[in-house]
Amino acid sequence: MGAGVSGLFGLGGDEGETSAAVGGAVAAGLGDLPELCAAEVLLRLDAPEICRLARLNHSFRGAAGADFVWEAKLPENYRYLMSFVEGGGGGDDGRQLRRRRRRPAGKKEIYVRLARPVPFDGGSKEFWLEKSKGRVCMALSSKSLVITGIDDRRYWQHIPTAESRFHSVAYLQQIWWFEVVGEIDFSFPVGTYSLYFRIHLGKFYKRFGRRVCSTEHVHGWDKKPVRFQLSTSDGQHSLSQCSLGEPGSWVLYHAGDFVVSKPDQTIKLKFSMAQIDCTHTKGGLCVDSAFIYPKGFQQERMVRSQKCRC
Repeated sequence: MGAGVSGLFGLGGDEGETSAAVGGAVAAGLGDLPELCAAEVLLRLDAPEICRLARLNHSFRGAAGADFVWEAKLPENYRYLMSFVEGGGGGDDGRQLRRRRRRPAGKKEIYVRLARPVPFDGGSKEFWLEKSKGRVCMALSSKSLVITGIDDRRYWQHIPTAESRFHSVAYLQQIWWFEVVGEIDFSFPVGTYSLYFRIHLGKFYKRFGRRVCSTEHVHGWDKKPVRFQLSTSDGQHSLSQCSLGEPGSWVLYHAGDFVVSKPDQTIKLKFSMAQIDCTHTKGGLCVDSAFIYPKGFQQERMVRSQKCRC
């Protein structure tokens, strides 16, 4: 027994045998971990962590390509989302996608594709998966929104810019009745979502390669708050208001939250922002787009509106 213990800790015994035993212990490491065990580790990680760990060794690299690992990271309605990638427009549950593909897409390939913007409705809207948790985000351009007076160049104009993901924003010069309305029919994964309007006070442009913002035409927004409304086809409703501020910066103004409780449920959203007090004009404002994010997900400066007691 003593010899056995001595051998275990490298004390005494044959030197060659001891060296071989030590060498064998050193040789065993993470590289010898079975891929199935490595995959169980990856299931507990976010997508960026999986990609980083895949560079560690052969076992994790092989496990990082397993379909069951990536399917656990995808939203439950990923087939519906992939139908937009092939131009199906949604709602076919991926049947058109399967007919068009020459080979089945791996789940990692699907995740990677959905993590890039997927345009739809003529390119005026797009959605994507945020890379960390695989949750759905969406953007609706100003051209997809119904804006009062948008076709009258005395009030509004479209300005091309690299500061919008849609490369264009609507700029308000001056108007009495300010109202922006949007609608979307979509099957969101189960969860709670927040809707925002991306707004900028002041007209910005480039001068000698530097960003310049003119606020001389910003007026009327300090007299009364802007009112935000959000309603859904299943009876949810939100009403709030907020005064616009922070000229020169893009700000996400919170319009309301909604909950999706059933998988594969198509929900219709209607939302708006308005300041329709005709006792004064208002102007000098840029409308970029409306954003839908998973609740708690933050990208830019966000301002939460106050609920109305009415």
